[in-house]
Amino acid sequence: MAALPRVLLFTGKGGVGKTTSAAATAVAAARDGIETLVMSTDAAHSLGDALDRDLGATGTGAAHRIEDHLHALQVSGNRHFDGSWDVVQAYLVDTLAALGVDPVVAEEMTSLPGAEEIAALLELREQARSGRWELIVVDCAPTAETLRLLAFPENLAWHLRRVLPGTAGMRRAARPAAAAALGIPLPGREIVEILRRWHDDMLAVRHLLASATSSVRLVTTPESVVIAESRRTWTSLSLYGYAVDAVYVNKILPAPALKEGDGAAAQWLRSWNAAQTRGIDEVVQSFVGVPVVRSPYLEREPIGPAALAELHGQLDLGTLAGRDITKPATAEPMQVRRTDAGFDLALRLPLTSAKEVGLQRRADELLLTVGDHRRIVTLPSVLSRCTVADARVRSGHLTIAFVPDPAQWPR
Repeated sequence: MAALPRVLLFTGKGGVGKTTSAAATAVAAARDGIETLVMSTDAAHSLGDALDRDLGATGTGAAHRIEDHLHALQVSGNRHFDGSWDVVQAYLVDTLAALGVDPVVAEEMTSLPGAEEIAALLELREQARSGRWELIVVDCAPTAETLRLLAFPENLAWHLRRVLPGTAGMRRAARPAAAAALGIPLPGREIVEILRRWHDDMLAVRHLLASATSSVRLVTTPESVVIAESRRTWTSLSLYGYAVDAVYVNKILPAPALKEGDGAAAQWLRSWNAAQTRGIDEVVQSFVGVPVVRSPYLEREPIGPAALAELHGQLDLGTLAGRDITKPATAEPMQVRRTDAGFDLALRLPLTSAKEVGLQRRADELLLTVGDHRRIVTLPSVLSRCTVADARVRSGHLTIAFVPDPAQWPR
């Protein structure tokens, strides 16, 4: 199997310039001779506008050639799932009809949940394993949609794991009694196999996104409201186990030499310069250890590869300068360490206090919550045989201490 390509996902609040940042990064990499695919999962379809090309919305995996070493793809939510969803939907409609639900209503209720997310994730996986690309740059939707997208593989895989064992057990124990008593059709082998394949697909996507070759780049502007959302996004991404390896601060106004007596426009610009300087300082102080890339507010929109390459040449890349874009150096977001008393499970949770974190143990799972976001972590076997002794949040990390349960460990 070919090595995984480098995957960079760009996201940020709507209007901050994430599409431009993603496209400029892709163009610069391609012009350095790196085989690059830039793809968009944003329903706004702005990537084609930035590249000055009609990308359409094929959803078929047919990327458009932009120039040497650079291809682009707009993912469509209309991607077909090789007819497999039709089989599952037919079963669900029959089941609901047996319970007295009107067939028309049943069909509406069983429309594929998360269709756009699944289409984007499957397309990314297919492109990553094609072996064609050294770098894949993903122009993601605004932050709320991106968080849902990145949480989707693990969440769906978790639900499918619950369905699959129960289905097999139900088929062995309940047929034909359950069908006769309830009038509910039992799922056939084809449906079980489809669900099993989807489960494996989601695990593969999760492996790709959480691997050391993938990371997220947050795009913001030097404004307090936007920075606040970026801070929350960093915490939420870390909760789901995704690494942020850079923050782009866009639309920085120039700071020309000003003197007393200048007109109102000059004073207005001076005020904005001061506010943006404070905003940039806040970003640097908030995202400790993460490179901050500064991008100027240009005189005109950068449309087309030439303008995007020019923009990239004006970026203040900071500690990203000189780094090989195809070889990231990101730390493992979740680690299990041996201790004298047992084990520690450590997860990076920046900008979070202990009172904001919820923790619940349920059999071999941990339910972690931060604000409105929740993650269900399936524990490694070594930790599933332990009890939680302590949990603490310090220096941007959640550390959970486990001690072996004598009843589950051989003496």
